[in-house]
Amino acid sequence: MPHSHLIEQLKENLQLAYRQAIDADAKLDELKKAGHGKFTTIFTQEEGFSARSNRFGPYVQELADDMTKLPSQGDGLAPALETFVRKLGVLLQTLQAFKSQAK
Repeated sequence: MPHSHLIEQLKENLQLAYRQAIDADAKLDELKKAGHGKFTTIFTQEEGFSARSNRFGPYVQELADDMTKLPSQGDGLAPALETFVRKLGVLLQTLQAFKSQAK
């Protein structure tokens, strides 16, 4: 698969994560108003994120920033893609789990 196609797929998944994060953050705001959701971060450093937030938006922003920094080719591309895909996968899985639990 040419990496331009792969990058397009990653962008589409990031856009999906962005839309889901908006919904999830709105639900988290509702929960907080109801006295729930007393946690400080969604992800830990072990999951690869440097952002620290109790909302999903900053993690999506970190991934958007990571995407703009992806090398276009060369030795650095594969490890950068691997890290990006892992973080995006964790984000999407967590958003999906949150969505199914928040109903």
